[in-house]
Parts: sequence; structure tokens; C-alpha cells
Amino acid sequence: MTQVRTVSPAVASIVAARATEVVKLYGSGDTAVRALDHVSVELVRGEFTAIMGPSGSGKSTLMHCLAGLDAVTAGIVEIGDVELSGLSDKKMTALRRDRIGFVFQSFNLVPTLTALENITLPIAIAGRTPDQPWLDMVITTLGLSDRLHHRPSELSGGQQQRVAVGRALAGQPEIIFGDEPTGNLDSRSSGEVMGILRRSVDDLGQTVVIVTHDPKAASYADRVLFLADGRIVDELRAPTADAVLDRMKKLEG
Repeated sequence: MTQVRTVSPAVASIVAARATEVVKLYGSGDTAVRALDHVSVELVRGEFTAIMGPSGSGKSTLMHCLAGLDAVTAGIVEIGDVELSGLSDKKMTALRRDRIGFVFQSFNLVPTLTALENITLPIAIAGRTPDQPWLDMVITTLGLSDRLHHRPSELSGGQQQRVAVGRALAGQPEIIFGDEPTGNLDSRSSGEVMGILRRSVDDLGQTVVIVTHDPKAASYADRVLFLADGRIVDELRAPTADAVLDRMKKLEG
């Protein structure tokens, strides 16, 4: 299957993250699995990208490599102007803390903390003071103003994921990565969370990248990248749920 190169002519100053000829192998020798096969892609600032593909296509591996959660076997990954392969563990931890936000399928909230305390936890750990106007804007955008003093057990699943999105946004990261962020939510809560991620791009200028299996969730993105066998094989701009579903059926057929 021919790989589609999705490197745009965008100049470096507007690229939030970039992968260049990235290879990721698991195992070695005859049992090695090539999860990513010379993938090149640029993620532009202020854009919402969804990554899709059949099970085992490499979509989660690509996101983990782009986010610095997993090291590549070969190739280059950059966040802004920083190449990840040259960073020590300490600098990598600092980069993930200061420049990247994460939203996962499991909410990963601290049960003994309030919603506000969960939102500001990474900032507190970093020893920084929140930018109050920004924090207020995030809380308002998320519709959490009347839930700030509730603990996770007192919130619905959708509200808990909104808190997780708030935690990702609060530190004003350069890019937010979401790994199946609506995977544990019902359709209504899923729509609410995807709408919030969409507004974070439109209203707050955020850059968002998600891995999802849900065509409806992917339809909130500006573009969808499709992976198969560790390669980017297609791209869809201004996606609709029906168009995404049609592309996925072709990949899985």
C-alpha cells in the first residue's frame, strides 16, 4: 500500500509538532513488529487533527511517539523547534509537563481533590501560579463554573472528562493529545466533550490531536489522518461522519 506524505508547505513557526520518516519497532529479529513505517506528518498550530485506522494500524503508537510518551526506533519527532530524541529524561519530563496537555480515555482524576484542584494540579506540581484570566476563560468554556468544588465522585462521566480537558488546557500547552477521549462516554457526553475540544481550537487557539475509532468524534476535526499497516494512507479535510465512515470501511474491507 502506497504511503501518503502529509507534510505541508507550512513554515516551521506554525508547526506544533512534526514527525519525519518515523519508524517504530517492537521486539527484534524475526519477531519484530513494525508499528510505524517511515511516517512523515506535520501538525499545524491552531488545527484539530483526528487519527484513525483499523486495530493495529499504528494510530495510538503514532500519537504516543508525537507526544514523547514513546521513543522512536528511527526518524525525528519535534515539538515546536525541539527535537525529542536529543532530550534527557529530565528535560523530556519538563517538556511534557510545560508544553503538552493530555486527555485520555480514563479520566485519571485524583478522587480526593475538587474539580478546580484537579484542573490546576499540573501547574501546582510545576511550582507555577495559574494565569487567572486564562484559567477563568477555560473554566467558562468548559461550563464548569458551578462544579469547581465537587469531587470526581460527585460528577457525571461527561463532567469528569471536562475536568480532564480543563487540566490539559490550564497550563496553556502548545498542543493537546487525546487518546480515545470519548471512549468511556455515552453519545451525549461524547458530543459535549468533542464540542469543547472544538471550541478550544476555535475560541482559545489551541492545537488538538486525538486518536479515535468514532467517525462522529472525528467529524469535529479539521482533518482526519488514516493509518493502515503503520503508514498514513489517506487524509480527509473538513470531514463529515459519513465520509469518515466510508473511508474506514474501505480500509477495513
